Amino acid sequence: MSIRLMLVDDHKMLREALRAPLERAGDIEVVAEADDGPAAIELARSLALDVIVMDIGLAGMSGIEATRRILAQNPTIKVLALSTFADRRMVMQMLQAGARGYVVKSAGSEELLRGIRAVAQGETYLYAEAAEAVVDSLRRNSLKGHQSEVLGRREREVLQLLASGRSSSQIAEALGIATGTVEVHRRNIMRKLDLHNVADLTRYAIREGLASA
Repeated sequence: MSIRLMLVDDHKMLREALRAPLERAGDIEVVAEADDGPAAIELARSLALDVIVMDIGLAGMSGIEATRRILAQNPTIKVLALSTFADRRMVMQMLQAGARGYVVKSAGSEELLRGIRAVAQGETYLYAEAAEAVVDSLRRNSLKGHQSEVLGRREREVLQLLASGRSSSQIAEALGIATGTVEVHRRNIMRKLDLHNVADLTRYAIREGLASA
């Protein structure tokens, strides 16, 4: 049975270039094309599709938002992201939106075919550059978690109060410790987290859920 596929890209020339090798593959049927997010959403609603090859950099609504909306309506469709770059942030946002794979445009038609077939079977498919981006993101998150763990209970209390805008003397009064001790804690926190000013500490505390924005 053929894989029913829709191509979504705002460049007609690229869609035409992709369509030819896909249709020659024999097991893929390109049943629709769209040049923007709203058109893709409408077509996905009215057609029985197996896979959508989704460009991320669409004009207006991004491919990330279009993917999120399409899958909210029809979670059985598999989305394979297609992008010029394997930017770490873009890869993670696309996967979080529900895409099952990510291929860069420079990879070539054979790579795209492998990706389409893999996601059609329910597998996850990441081109090498995208896989590296995911690993890098996981490593960064792991390091952040480790940084949080190395702070002691008192250091976390000091960090929370610093992030709320308290001065060293106010923190000392709130915690019942000497102002000099607060300064020691602040220096230790900055050293452990490799941060260099209160603004950086505040951003870190908000990101880690130790303070509100």
